[in-house]
Amino acid sequence: MNSAILVIVVLLPFLAGALVPVLPFKNRRQMMVYVECAVLLNSVLAIAMLIAQPQDSFVLFRFTSDLTLSFRLDGMGTVFAAIVSVLWPLATLYSFEYMKHEGHEKVFFAFYVITYGVTMGIALAEDVVTMYCFYEMLTLATLPLIMHTLTREAILASRTYLYYSLGGAAFAFIGVIFILVYGSTSNFVPGGVLDLAKIGDRTNLLLLIYVLCFFGFSVKTAMWPFSKWLPQAGVAPTPVTALLHAVAVVKAGAFTVLRITYYSFGTEFLRGTWAQTVVMIPVIFTIVYGCSRALKETHIKRRLAWSTVSNLSYILFGAVLMSPLGLVGALSHMIFHATMKICSFFCAGSVIYKTGREYIHQLDGFGRRMPKVFAIFTISGLALMGVPGLCGFVSKWNLAKAAVNSENPLAYVGIGALLVSALLTAIYMLTISIRAFFPGKGFDYSTIQDVEDPNWMMLLPLVIFAVAMFVFGLHSGPVLSGLESIGALMR
Repeated sequence: MNSAILVIVVLLPFLAGALVPVLPFKNRRQMMVYVECAVLLNSVLAIAMLIAQPQDSFVLFRFTSDLTLSFRLDGMGTVFAAIVSVLWPLATLYSFEYMKHEGHEKVFFAFYVITYGVTMGIALAEDVVTMYCFYEMLTLATLPLIMHTLTREAILASRTYLYYSLGGAAFAFIGVIFILVYGSTSNFVPGGVLDLAKIGDRTNLLLLIYVLCFFGFSVKTAMWPFSKWLPQAGVAPTPVTALLHAVAVVKAGAFTVLRITYYSFGTEFLRGTWAQTVVMIPVIFTIVYGCSRALKETHIKRRLAWSTVSNLSYILFGAVLMSPLGLVGALSHMIFHATMKICSFFCAGSVIYKTGREYIHQLDGFGRRMPKVFAIFTISGLALMGVPGLCGFVSKWNLAKAAVNSENPLAYVGIGALLVSALLTAIYMLTISIRAFFPGKGFDYSTIQDVEDPNWMMLLPLVIFAVAMFVFGLHSGPVLSGLESIGALMR
């Protein structure tokens, strides 16, 4: 397959999204068909690209002889691009029903589709400059989605998101500059690109730059102490928060951390240094901190947001183990968490859309009135806990195995954090399901007569995600084999 497909799957959503506000749709249905077809077409092209695996790169723009905006598909890019291309059409289908009464739909779907292209740009970036450019674009493309409702809370949340993202990007940019100066190339190379001859006696300086770069990119993963923006962003419509938490923004943050750790600075340079310890400590702390905050939260979307804070640090934990097994664990949780979390958010969004009730104490008895939604929500909760037979168990097992094999004493503390997190996840997720299905003796169901399951456009994605959690949990061998081949390149 020609390498031009690499740029097509990035630019097509830009063009399709930009046309949404200007095309003269006769009715809402025409707009829905156009948006879904555009997203589906791009996903079909992306999946064809992933199957064909084009070997050549595509240079879109050349800043200088050394700096380019270019795309190439490798193992890491394949993982992220697959997550995005599979989940985006389902999220779009779900959003049609949810956004029916939200207003300003043309603007919403314009940025919703454009964000698809931006995220693909991050996945397919050949070098650190291209990745950074699209990383910055992601902030600008998602900002209008967060502030869509234009309420005071939405504007404040978007402002916080902007401040955090731009601040993090500034620190990340420092890392990009040093990679360009001290690296043999700006391209991503398994094992890293740093030229030891250029570094000389500046090892500690480069380690400090890695730490700054790590914290800069990890802002989008909402790692402590940069967690505040993610729960606040829950004021956005659920299709937005689901993509923020499961696909686009937070996964882009985790992906960029993996890129600079394994493909730019290199684990041989980093492993066993003080820099590894400095980044591992807040990652382990965030795993427990996010779950603890979720346990205290009474708003359903904010509870899930704090859960995301914890689970994104699972991926970062795999990154900071700085080993092939750590990379496998990080990538497996990136895939499986995307499925689990988008499912749980869409379940919460279905409840909010159908009833307008957003707090957990208001959900008593809903399981009897919305059996499909809450059955699937319970499955996602069990998967997030790490129950065997579901995908969450597989990725957590891989992370724990990688931690044991690392023989790093601090990594053993990380295993303890994973166990504590599993317990707290069981409490904050199952509490919702138990209240929904078992509201207590004498509960008056006449008070929730208006509650019912949503239509097929909302339910179909939920069913697909639920099935995927079982399939990945029971038959993860093919996925893990592919991830192990990526990890093997790091030896």
